[in-house]
Amino acid sequence: MARVFGPFFVLALVFSTSIATGPGTLQDFCVADLKGQVLVNGFPCKNPSLVEANDFYFKGLHMMGNTTNPFGSKVTPVYVTQLPGLNTLGISLARVDFAPWGINPPHTHPRASEIMTILEGSLEVGFVTSNPENRHISKVLCKGDVFVFPVGLVHYQKNNGNTNAIAISALSSQNPGVMPIANVVFGSKPDISTSILARAFQTSDEAICNIQRKF
Repeated sequence: MARVFGPFFVLALVFSTSIATGPGTLQDFCVADLKGQVLVNGFPCKNPSLVEANDFYFKGLHMMGNTTNPFGSKVTPVYVTQLPGLNTLGISLARVDFAPWGINPPHTHPRASEIMTILEGSLEVGFVTSNPENRHISKVLCKGDVFVFPVGLVHYQKNNGNTNAIAISALSSQNPGVMPIANVVFGSKPDISTSILARAFQTSDEAICNIQRKF
């Protein structure tokens, strides 16, 4: 026997579907006015009559990043602050360069999922699921391979070879944010109390102070 649904069910279905897909854009674009004085969730729109091609253009992603640092990696972001035309579009890019055995240390993107493509070399990548499982999911990637890091989860990449490695990442936010775990925990301003960190990491105050000095 066929089941007949009432008008309220249909209305609820349409409403829930519209919420799930999110609001549509209300204009062609909203180029970020990076000098705007209005405080909004993102950046205010530049006057459309003043918009030009360079607002949608970024040059330099072909250039290798400087990996002469303690981590042996360099991220070249193409976020809204580098490419104002990304404002409100919910996408961005980054190039990541790795020296031999270099790492992109554990970090999170609080506002974006990330999909990474390996252009050169080989990378060991992984992320950790949330409590209580804290499952470590990892894989070794080669040129042409693709891997996804879900939004908010701690993840990392490591060059497993004797040659440079290059990756391109796409992110689901024009301003994904990045929170390197070590910097956030040990390099906050002002410092998190050593007694709190010592208890959290089950070590001594002295050990925590030694780490904090590095950040």
